[in-house]
Amino acid sequence: MLLVILCLCCILFAFGCTAAPSTNSSVTPSVAPATPAWFDMELTDAQTGETFTMNDYAGKVVLLETMAIWCPNCVVQANEIRNLHEALGNPEDLISVSLDVDINEGGDSLKEYAYGYGFDWHFAVAPLEVAHELGNLYTAQYLNPPLSPMLIIDRDGNVHHLEYGFKDAETLQKAVEPYLAQ
Repeated sequence: MLLVILCLCCILFAFGCTAAPSTNSSVTPSVAPATPAWFDMELTDAQTGETFTMNDYAGKVVLLETMAIWCPNCVVQANEIRNLHEALGNPEDLISVSLDVDINEGGDSLKEYAYGYGFDWHFAVAPLEVAHELGNLYTAQYLNPPLSPMLIIDRDGNVHHLEYGFKDAETLQKAVEPYLAQ
């Protein structure tokens, strides 16, 4: 029943709501607090079994995408994340996190997905509390993986929205480079 409600909410938001206001830049600053509660919530890397929080990456730049295994857009977007890291020379201060927001998917299937496509960054299943926070702070569209929702968390812990929709490696590079330069 919860899945049905979640799916209906995603559909309503996808077709009935407008995206966050757009600016000339591909990044829109967040109005959320600088250190949201979900930064302290533990996530488990599906590939390594190690736990981490967003706060573990303070002082680094984090590129976070919400995704689901069943989402074909997510695979395409993840390949662009890989291309971004390669284009930048795999900088140690750029951390990517792919957060599975489908409550029906688990760590084992996410691990198989990440290994199957050769993705080598953090993949974690979002605990319900984290998904709830993402939806409340940044809009429910962050729970709709086909929209390719992504956030950049800068070195100071400020959250910045990227425009919804597919972003190629060049677009991602233009979005993250200013934060890497800080």
